[in-house]
Amino acid sequence: MSYYASKFFWLAAQPLSLAFFAVVIALVLGWLGWRRLQATFLLLSAGILFVTLYTSAGTVMLQALENRFARSALPVEGPRCIIVLGGSFEAEVIAARGGVELNQAGDRFVETLRLLQAYPEARVLVSGGDGSFSGRYAGDAAVSAAFFGAYGISPARLIQEEASRTTFENVENTRDLLRRHGLDGCLLVTSAFHMPRAVGLFRKAGLSAVPWPTDYRTSGVASLKLDFTQPSANAQLTTTAIREWIGLAAYYLAGRTETLLPE
Repeated sequence: MSYYASKFFWLAAQPLSLAFFAVVIALVLGWLGWRRLQATFLLLSAGILFVTLYTSAGTVMLQALENRFARSALPVEGPRCIIVLGGSFEAEVIAARGGVELNQAGDRFVETLRLLQAYPEARVLVSGGDGSFSGRYAGDAAVSAAFFGAYGISPARLIQEEASRTTFENVENTRDLLRRHGLDGCLLVTSAFHMPRAVGLFRKAGLSAVPWPTDYRTSGVASLKLDFTQPSANAQLTTTAIREWIGLAAYYLAGRTETLLPE
């Protein structure tokens, strides 16, 4: 139930949705004759749109998360195991067209593939089920077998966790598999902006994992400024940043992590 509640909450809470709802409320207020309140909500909508589309606010918010964890030094013999969190495959497209299609977070699996090729003794645990509303698509763990197999990675090296739909479920379900296979201290591969939340959950669960961020979306040196060159990209970065910050706050308030922003 909480999974679907979070999905519906985010549909309403993302910046462009908030701007739309503010306009709708303004129209209702205008119909009721409440002109001052109508103007307030119209200004609120315009403000949300301006910050989202024409400033680097989203970049700066996302960059703060991406800069939280750097890659650690690998042991001489390389990693014994790698955990990669799902969210990198276009499940609906794959179901309709076949093949393997990566989305913007595809670097998670590209980097994991590089590591597996560089360290042939390492095993990989892929955590990720079908996160769609319908629940009728193959999740990342299922699709990963075809992806890694296409590049010569033996199925014997792959551990699949196919039930998770959220980061919290990733960690809960991964914990049991790690213990069953006698694995510990694995590299943790996920998007850099997502790493703080993932690390916080792993620590709370008593699991040792070495951060290995990838899928960077910012330069790391961006500053707050006006930016009229890429409104659609700004909107995407702002949306991603706000979603992740909300996720961090929600997990902390729910007691799933010990600090708001792990380091």
